[in-house]
This record gives sequence, structure tokens and C-alpha cells, in this order.
Amino acid sequence: MARILITSAIPYINGIKHLGNLVGSQLPADLFARYMRARGNEVMFICATDEHGTPAELAAAKAGKPVADYCAEMHEVQADLACGFRLSFDHFGRSSSQRNHKLTQHFAGQLADHGLIREVSEKMIFSIDDNRFLPDRYIEGTCPNCGYDSARGDQCDNCTKQLDPTDLINPHSTISGSTNLEVRETKHLYLMQRALRDRLEAWIDSKADWPVLTTSIAKKWLNDGDGLQDRGITRDLHWGIPVMKGDQPWPGMEGKVFYVWFDAPIEYIAGTAEWADANGKQDADWERWWRTDKGAEDVTYYQFMGKDNVPFHTLSFPATILGSGEPWKLVDYLKSFNYLNYDGGQFSTSRGRGVFMDQALSILPSDYWRWWLLSHAPESADSEFTWENFQASVNKDLADVLGNFVSRVTKFAKSKLGEAVPEGGEFGPQETALIAELGARIRDYEGYMNAIEVRKAAAELRAIWVIGNEYLQAAAPWSAIKTDPARAEAMIRLSLNLIRVYAILSQPFIPDAAQAMMAAMGSDDWTWPSDVPEAIRALPAGHAFTVPENLFRKITDEERADWQQRFAGKRE
Repeated sequence: MARILITSAIPYINGIKHLGNLVGSQLPADLFARYMRARGNEVMFICATDEHGTPAELAAAKAGKPVADYCAEMHEVQADLACGFRLSFDHFGRSSSQRNHKLTQHFAGQLADHGLIREVSEKMIFSIDDNRFLPDRYIEGTCPNCGYDSARGDQCDNCTKQLDPTDLINPHSTISGSTNLEVRETKHLYLMQRALRDRLEAWIDSKADWPVLTTSIAKKWLNDGDGLQDRGITRDLHWGIPVMKGDQPWPGMEGKVFYVWFDAPIEYIAGTAEWADANGKQDADWERWWRTDKGAEDVTYYQFMGKDNVPFHTLSFPATILGSGEPWKLVDYLKSFNYLNYDGGQFSTSRGRGVFMDQALSILPSDYWRWWLLSHAPESADSEFTWENFQASVNKDLADVLGNFVSRVTKFAKSKLGEAVPEGGEFGPQETALIAELGARIRDYEGYMNAIEVRKAAAELRAIWVIGNEYLQAAAPWSAIKTDPARAEAMIRLSLNLIRVYAILSQPFIPDAAQAMMAAMGSDDWTWPSDVPEAIRALPAGHAFTVPENLFRKITDEERADWQQRFAGKRE
């Protein structure tokens, strides 16, 4: 039994996430967690809400609520939606937890003790009308490098050049639109990432099995332009983790908080500690996942995230861990994703364009969305959600292939042979061939799942469903029952057992449908079908089954047209 630690990039607190956010981190992480559990491994799957920074303050102000109350409410909303999508976190924590306060302050103290924190007097943009220093991303202007007129103060999204706010031409506050800005001096702490550059590069170079997307982004940040830069870890904000050196005050840093990018990844560790607290466990129970001197040396750690989060997880968070000088667990495999676009454009919260998690669940059960998103995961390139593709995928894959097989087998069996697994006949050449093909395809499926090749795994699972339908068509028990009833009984016995196998294999992708299939077969034996001849005989003759409710209904053209219009948003 392997020990598998899985973390998904933690979603930001300000609002409900869209389907692109879901498929870029949490959903494929859940797929992998479910699969690893199904194979009998010990899994710790951690996520949380990312609650600090200016966006949280502004969203709370817009909602007319204290920021702590707003974050608490939105955490509950996001936790409920995660549950609705059947995300199987072992714990869904909060980056504002006391555990994260203490751990973040601890890491900062360790880094300082190792000479990796420097104090910098810097000039920052202060908005007179907003009466606040403006974080980098709350200043926009024209990029001095490419001329793009909506470059942010930290980076130009057009040419990807890293910027300082003072580099921008004609800057303005994105909070108020004000151009009444001035440069003021303030002091901040910087993590000396450049001092760790060689260690980081050697570590990244050792990860030969990482996706190209992951390593190419990491290398770009390491080497492009002036290369890896030291990075500020504090901010002039009210809401956040107070700057302290371990458990001691940090002279000159009074009233400041740690920058959200610094504390957010530490929440992966803190969230595991929160899991221990919530379940009455000891510190040793979470430390065995994270401290290589306390049991984590046999843990394999997987991270899942969208490509925009890669620099923080390949450089900044590892710099924090390496620089601490303590034996914390570093990520072993980092699975990154491109973007999911929406129907010819981009998802847009401000314009109400695209499908958001709450809206998705209001119109269809989670399995429909899980299947489409995972089978179209943006792994090698950006992918696009269209309603036509969604309708076709649901109707063909889920309704016509899997749902149809389950329905035909159980209804025929009940009407012709009764509500128990029939006992007559022996398996013949057709059944032997199916068992052989099923075994080979399951091995391929396992290979794709182990390698986290999500789309290939989905395609292989669909192919496994298809061979059941092809067998049914070729064997034709509805004809055989008239001339050779015992032969028909053997066919149905195999097919009912195949439904149980399908439930096990499909559970990581479509857990509700898998549960319905397993319940209909009157079984709770989720043993992975490593031995296919044995698995195809797991339900013995005389074992009772039921006909399940229709697993998947088809999406009509009228529904598709209605949803397409409803979620089109306001065009600019």
C-alpha cells in the first residue's frame, strides 16, 4: 500500500468558481484521489479556501460585510459546492486558520534565521482617493515592453513580462479608476529566491517525468530576462497573517501582513494539521505526511493546478521549504493544466459569461459535468466548452453507451429470467474473448490513470463501456433465449457482473452513477478488478439485483439552446 498526498490549488475566496477553475485543479485531483483509494492506497487529499489579500477585502466591502464574516460565509458556499461536485477532500481548510498563521510565521522565522529574508525600502503606488497602497495587480496601465494597455502592476498578460507598478505608463487604480496616484516609501520583507536558484534548478531538472507544461513554465521564470527574482512576502494590508518572526515580533514590520502568495501554499501543510484537529488526532498524525523525519519519507506528493499557478509551486513554495532548512516534503509530481475557454471566448465573472459551479449543479447532476470536463481536460492545450459538444458527449457517452448497456441488461434479465443472477450455461468463446479484451483494456486504463493522463483515461474507460455493448449485440441474448436458454443465462450472468465491474472502474469519474450501478447489483464489494476472470464471476448465481433508475437522461436540443442563451453573458 502506497501513501499518496494530493493537494489541489486552493480556490480564491471571492466568489463562486467557474467550470474552468474546477477542471484546472480540484476535479482532476479528485479523480486521482478516488482512483488511488480504489487501488487500496492510503490517501490524504487536502484543499482549502485562499482567504487573504486585497480581493477578499474588496469583495467583503462590496458585500457590506466585515472581511472575516465574508470569508467564513464564502468558505461554506465553496465547501457546499465541492460536496455537490463530489470532491472527496479529506479536509477542506481555510488559509485564515490559526494553524496557517503559526506555520507561516514559523517559515518566515526559519528563512530569516538562514539569512534568506532581506528588508527593502521601496517605493509603492499609493492611491490618494482610495487612501491605500495599491497591490501590484490593482494597478493597470500600458506595458512599456509591448504597449498592451491593460497590463497589471506585476505582469503583462499580453507579453508575460514581469513588471513593477512604477514601470507602467499612465497607471490607474482598478479599484476606483483614479489616476490620483503617488509614489510613497514603505518597507517590506523579500524572500531571497535568487540565493536558492541553483538548488531550485537542480531540483526541477531532477523531475524528468513532469509534464512539459510544468517544466517549461518553471524554466521560463528561472532563465528569461534577468532570471529568478527575489520576491516580496509582505504587504500593507489589514486582513492577513500578521508579520512575525516565528513567535516573536518583527521590528519595523508592525501593522503589516504576509503576502497572500507566501501564506497560501503553506495552507496545504496547515490544512493537514486542521484535518488532524478536526478528527481528534495528534500532531504526529499530520506530520507523518509532511515531515520526512517523522514518517513522510515514503509519501508520494502530487499537486494539481492551472498553469498560472505553476511559478509559485515550482519556485516560490519550494524556495520556502528548501530555505527553511527543515525536512519538509517537496512535491514529487506537479500536474498542470491549460485553460478551458467558453463557447468562442473566455469565462467572465464580471459579465456573467459561462457556467459557474452553482449554476451547473442547478441544471444537471454533477456526473454529467464531471464526465465532460475530465474527458475534455485541457492537458496538452487550451480546450473549449461548447454546448453542442457537451450535449453530444452526454448523450452518446453516458446515455447511449453506459446507460443503455445497464438498462438493456437489467430490464431484459428481469423480464425474462427473474430478479436474480441466472445460473444456467457456461462461458464460451465470446465470453472468453470479452474477458481477455477487458483485462487488456483495464491494464491500459490503469496505466493512464497512474500517469495522470486524464483524457486518455476517459477515452479508455469509454472503450471499456463500448465492449460491453458490442458483446451484447453480438451475443444477442434476446435471440438465444428462444433456442438455447442456458446460453442466454450465461450471457446475462456475465453482463450483470460486467455492470459491477463498470461501477468500480467508473467511480473516479462518475461516482453517483457508479454508486447507483453497484446498489442495483446488490453489492458493496468495490474490490478493484485486477483478476478479471474472478471479477466477472463475483456475483454468484442466485444473487439478487434490481433495475436502476435511468442512469443518464439525454439533453434535448431545446435545453441546449436555452442554456446557451442563458449563460452567454453580456457582450462587450
